Amino acid sequence: MKRLARRFLSFVTLALLLVVPLFPQAASKPKGEHVVPPRAVSAAGIAATPGEVGLSSERLERIGAAIQRSIDEGRIAGAVSLVARHSKIAYLKALGMADRDAKKPMSTDNLFRVCSMTKPITSVAVMMLYEEGRFTLNEPVSDFIPEFKNMKVLEPPYPQDKTSPPGALADANRPILIRHLLTHTSGLTYGGPRLGKAYNAAGINGGLSQNEGTIGDMVKKLAKQPLLFQPGDAWEYSLADDVLGYLVEVVSGMPLDKFFEERIFKPLGMKDTYFYLPADKVARLATVYTYYPEKGLQPILDKQVVEEGGGSFSADYPYRGPRTFFAGGAGLSSTVEDYYRFCQMMLNGGELNGARLLSRKSVELMSQNHVEGKREGGGYGLGFGVTSEPRYLTELGSVGSYYWGGFFYTSFVIDPKEDLIAIFMAQLHPTGGLNLDSKAIDLAYQALQ
Repeated sequence: MKRLARRFLSFVTLALLLVVPLFPQAASKPKGEHVVPPRAVSAAGIAATPGEVGLSSERLERIGAAIQRSIDEGRIAGAVSLVARHSKIAYLKALGMADRDAKKPMSTDNLFRVCSMTKPITSVAVMMLYEEGRFTLNEPVSDFIPEFKNMKVLEPPYPQDKTSPPGALADANRPILIRHLLTHTSGLTYGGPRLGKAYNAAGINGGLSQNEGTIGDMVKKLAKQPLLFQPGDAWEYSLADDVLGYLVEVVSGMPLDKFFEERIFKPLGMKDTYFYLPADKVARLATVYTYYPEKGLQPILDKQVVEEGGGSFSADYPYRGPRTFFAGGAGLSSTVEDYYRFCQMMLNGGELNGARLLSRKSVELMSQNHVEGKREGGGYGLGFGVTSEPRYLTELGSVGSYYWGGFFYTSFVIDPKEDLIAIFMAQLHPTGGLNLDSKAIDLAYQALQ
């Protein structure tokens, strides 16, 4: 389950970092680092002692110990982690530094670029419009974005051929449906060996850098590129959620950032989640680091572009640039507590503190596997990875849990069986093979009594 989306640009990561307990307790001060003192939990959740919700306090501290080891070894700068059960936050801790050079300690209210953890939020926005009767999931997306009519498909298709450059093209034998976008079975991609050069030449990217224009501009360029495979035939992590973000704009008549703010963030009380940060909150954004064995941990500086695998990314896009491109697949920054609110809404069957975003049946549909036999190592629902069968439980977890992660080492799991949420956030890419994100989630599960 926790291998999440390591395909393509090796997204998913839980850094489980900076753990700050909700209740006063002694905390060891690591060398060269500062442990942030506990602060009051926001209304995101009622604080509980671990024992009150069936968790071992002693075992939860193993999360912080694992994070601290990675800090001491120079593999991460810091992290924040949260564990909640029965709608109560039992563990919230920050460790290490948000910015090592500036000597800024990590705090539980630090902001993180959550990247692909934007995708579940975009999927919820789509399902909200679906529940309003604006479309069905089996309608072609071209009914709303005409540029996706008459798509072409590479021959031979993926995964039969994973490396050949674009050449012969065939007609798509079926339209891209909205459910294909939600399940990453549309034939779109993030580029990769076969389409990376064509995507780059067309100015198509994943949203982790400054972008001129709008998401609509990019989606229309994307629609001119061939598909990797016939819609519905395979699973490929892709720019589908950016198309969905534009679909939300077209159907709702609102820019995606306004839809998120008015329809999701305000009702849920997510006061620190944005595509582009207000000036007075930029200082709370944690620094992104790279890790290369020969260089160690290095910050990504303002205006610095990191080249990787035929693509590139930056770290200053949340606050530097034109602020017009709302990437539904990767653009948000958030805090652990804000993202917890979103997760708790899903775990509650679509409602939080009297604000209902979705029906229980929509949440059930989103958290079921819709890609049987198409995705290696797990299932995929409508916007979430899902642990749909016991054979996918290669680490601690539960059948029926759903999850995802982000490119810069953030991750979460929602477990209806255990009524459990675990979230880990750090800022690191590449990771040098560090598996702290997976380990942090495992350690949340081992604390169950």
